[in-house]
Amino acid sequence: MRDVRGLGALLGALLLVVGMGEAAQPGADSSAAEAAAAEAGASWVPAVSELMSTGSSGLRDVVARFTNDRQLLQRRHDVKHSRDRRDALRSFYRQWQSALEGVDFSELGIDGRIDDLLLGNKIGYELRVLDRQEKLLAETSALVPFVDDVTGLEVARRRFEHPDPQQAAALLAKIREAVHQTRKGVEVGLAAKDPADGERKPAGDDDAVTPIVAGRTVAYRASKIVGDFQDTLKDWYTFYDGYDPLFTWWVAKPYERLAKELADYRTMLREKIVGFKEGEDDPIVGDPIGRDALMADLAYEMIPYTPEQLIAVAEQQFAWCEREMLKASRELGYGDDWKQALEHVKEQHVQPGEQPDLVRDLEREAVAFLKAHDLITVPELADDTWRMEMLSPERQKESPFFLGGEVMMVSYPTDAMTEADKLMSMRGNNRHFARATVFHEMIPGHRLQMFMLPRYASYRMEFDTPFWIEGWALYWEMRMWDLGFAKSPEDRIGMLFWRMHRCARIIFSLRFHLGEMTPEQCIDFLVDRVGHERANATAEVRRSFEGSYPPLYQLAYMIGGLQFRALHDEVVGSGRMTERQFHDTILKMGTMPVEMVRARLTNQDLTADFQTHWKFAGDVAAGAH
Repeated sequence: MRDVRGLGALLGALLLVVGMGEAAQPGADSSAAEAAAAEAGASWVPAVSELMSTGSSGLRDVVARFTNDRQLLQRRHDVKHSRDRRDALRSFYRQWQSALEGVDFSELGIDGRIDDLLLGNKIGYELRVLDRQEKLLAETSALVPFVDDVTGLEVARRRFEHPDPQQAAALLAKIREAVHQTRKGVEVGLAAKDPADGERKPAGDDDAVTPIVAGRTVAYRASKIVGDFQDTLKDWYTFYDGYDPLFTWWVAKPYERLAKELADYRTMLREKIVGFKEGEDDPIVGDPIGRDALMADLAYEMIPYTPEQLIAVAEQQFAWCEREMLKASRELGYGDDWKQALEHVKEQHVQPGEQPDLVRDLEREAVAFLKAHDLITVPELADDTWRMEMLSPERQKESPFFLGGEVMMVSYPTDAMTEADKLMSMRGNNRHFARATVFHEMIPGHRLQMFMLPRYASYRMEFDTPFWIEGWALYWEMRMWDLGFAKSPEDRIGMLFWRMHRCARIIFSLRFHLGEMTPEQCIDFLVDRVGHERANATAEVRRSFEGSYPPLYQLAYMIGGLQFRALHDEVVGSGRMTERQFHDTILKMGTMPVEMVRARLTNQDLTADFQTHWKFAGDVAAGAH
């Protein structure tokens, strides 16, 4: 959800964006294309001073204008992997950088300073992401050398340039030949023997083809790009097909042949290099971003620790969890074999058909606990309007547990699943695991967040971060533990399982992106170290690396939770605020990096050259760089 305001400004921006027809053609020199985009968008950014208000944040309307205009520009320049999109966005961000330089930081109040820092941080990060995208595309260029030709077709259509049907047919034939030759190059590369073997292929037709050798990760990335090309080409073709008879007469057959060539090429990449097999679950591949990119992302999220230090933090938290697990295991009579105690807990699930009732009752219990301890305000409308749906078996392959918000998505077996999958799902969603996660997904977790965000400081959704979203929900798991929400050793094991799981997420996700763990090793790690059911562990790893989650998302749960807990100790522990004041204020401030939440609550004297420095987890020396 976004805070959409200023219809007049939005319409004005729309008229300006439509006039971008002079942007550079695909394939042009990058600097020239960027210059052309900058010239075409010279009026994209308004006079910031005219938007500044005298309210709680002088930059509230500035941020809202940036959000609306950027979304409009992204919708207009929506051709994936095109120079046109990157050049337009890069020009837009650089113009906004220049505009923000005119803001007198010293004249802003605390909220205005926070917004100025957040917007500048956001723009700088988006520029770095564009550079990263270009680097990844360059690494894949040997497998998709036809990128500019394919994207250029749809870019031209977006500029309202009517194609010459005969020339379009010729261009499609040219692209098809490029795809065909690339596919042959990959096939030759696959068939080539290692020179160390002393063997040579017999001379043949393929000797004139340059071999292309690609690793699994790059081939996986290329297969996704080719899939995007299939969609792009279809969008371009269907716009004219049937509406322009001459276009269809010339282009139908070349389009059909190219579409088949792209499909065959994508299948070859997926099956021959990536390892996809018909009738089997897709392998988990992912695309590690490396240490430098991790450091850049951590800087953007205002986390002043290295990946190695965060792994050390996770290990410290893991050790605490294991000590507590041993205590609960001994109370249940399993001694130091806490995994047997965990097995005992997994068997305590409801019967098929009863899970919705369990979820309903657990939500009500959590809200009653919050009210009894005067922890946070629970608006009646928020508690009365949430809904419940069941996750499909297909979605459970990536989301084996609950998902929450306005709608509580419940993961539980269906009659279509195999007996083994049914048992694993029931065991993984047992009573005590569910008791530790329903309030994470609902109130005071994601349901309450999603209720409050559109109602208070909604413009700050531009600065959405999982360290605030997921960190808040995980913080409540810690707070509820501290306040004795767990009634039995089984309840404590349920809560500890999830906290261990979040520790594991930090370790396996960072080590994967550092190139130190494979997806298969990540699955084994969840099974062996945390006690996951294998199917659930596989779904978790797939969710981490194959979905739409950014690289830092999985570590944001525990790290964000530790940030909120440290902030609670600093503000509530010192008596500056009550529990209810602390929690209510955070939800009304909007989503942003937790260090900026701290700056607002402690009324820090922020400077324009602010650098992240809050060591919320203390000094961590292990693995420091």
